Amino acid sequence: MAANTPDTRLEDQWRDILSVHARTMCEIDRELHPYGLGASDFEVLDILASGVAADPGALCRVQNIADRVHLSQSALSRLIGRLEKDGLVERTLCEDDRRGVWVALTAKGHDLHAEVHPLQRATLARMLDG
Repeated sequence: MAANTPDTRLEDQWRDILSVHARTMCEIDRELHPYGLGASDFEVLDILASGVAADPGALCRVQNIADRVHLSQSALSRLIGRLEKDGLVERTLCEDDRRGVWVALTAKGHDLHAEVHPLQRATLARMLDG
């Protein structure tokens, strides 16, 4: 077996990070499944809620969400479409730039986020405080 070189230590460290991420995402998915949400769904709701805590109708550009979640543009678009179908968000076209799309958290989305937020945070604490 090869000695533990700086390169293999970096690889081991990277694999540990990936492992913690995968386990944590699975655990969040499991916790939120009864609410019809997955970890990525929650991240989008959380981004919208964090910027609009006092205003459920405030708008956020999809590009701003894409910059913060680790999904392709098409995957994010499908995810937002599902959230919209479930009545959790609303999409509108940007009047100034027809290529731009705005997303707003609905009252239903705001309420669901408030309900599951403690579950997601408790899962993070349990998985990452070890």
